[in-house]
Amino acid sequence: MLLQSEKRWRGPWHAIMRLTVDKRRMCPNCRAFITTDDKVCPYCDAKVGPRAIDRAYPSDVLGGLIPHARFTTLMILLINAGFYLATVLYSSRITGQMGLDPDQGALLDFGGKSGYDILVRGQWWRLITAGFLHGGIMHILMNSWVLFDLGVAVEEAYGTSRYLVIYFISTITGYLASLWWAPRVLSIGASAGIFGLIGAMIALGVHDRSSRGTAIRNMYLRWAMYVLIIGLLPIFAIDNAAHIGGGIGGFVLGYFAGTPRLSGAGDGFWRGAAIFAAAVTALAFVQMFLGLTATQ
Repeated sequence: MLLQSEKRWRGPWHAIMRLTVDKRRMCPNCRAFITTDDKVCPYCDAKVGPRAIDRAYPSDVLGGLIPHARFTTLMILLINAGFYLATVLYSSRITGQMGLDPDQGALLDFGGKSGYDILVRGQWWRLITAGFLHGGIMHILMNSWVLFDLGVAVEEAYGTSRYLVIYFISTITGYLASLWWAPRVLSIGASAGIFGLIGAMIALGVHDRSSRGTAIRNMYLRWAMYVLIIGLLPIFAIDNAAHIGGGIGGFVLGYFAGTPRLSGAGDGFWRGAAIFAAAVTALAFVQMFLGLTATQ
């Protein structure tokens, strides 16, 4: 969820979203859901080789403690958790009290979306850093829960490079939409990027003209509609503009990027784009840190 500053977040993700993908993958021939243990698709009898992520990373990290199918997502979650802990500790210095909800001043100092700072002071990096901040323990737990499972599905379908680029661009398009719709509102949260991943899965369903493609498209469309409808309720103070902007960005990128199976010739480009996205994100963190130290 995207948190707006006026109200405390009470996230609905846990009530409407849970995707169990630990053992699921798509057959590259018929696009049916099969398991990672299947060597032959039980639906079309096509031989199924290792996934792209397994070919790129033949063994798990730390002796199997971290499966590569979740490695990229876990890195994003660890960054989110690190920023959450940092804002909580920083807030305790500001308020003199230790709590689980960061102070709004801390969220602003750490790079929350702020129209004045972006448009007047030129702090472009807030369009990125805002996507790694959360306003409370429930806020980060619910977003992490969804990303933990959704990220695996997107990375398996699109590959690591496309996955990172989709998440990066969707975060920016989400906060650009939020900036246009509500420039004076402080907004934070990972779900601009999460909605971008949902948009990419909808695009995958659009590409696949089979009944299973329709099922994929409809499932993720329902996810998006449920959250957008709940976001209209004033008790949640959800930034639907960032959700819509992130979803559109993810859909457009997913539609034209294609999957490695459909457009493997462009993998070199996407690896370069992923490296660029990581570098710009790192630069945004540096800019945030320099701004933070300047306020001390």
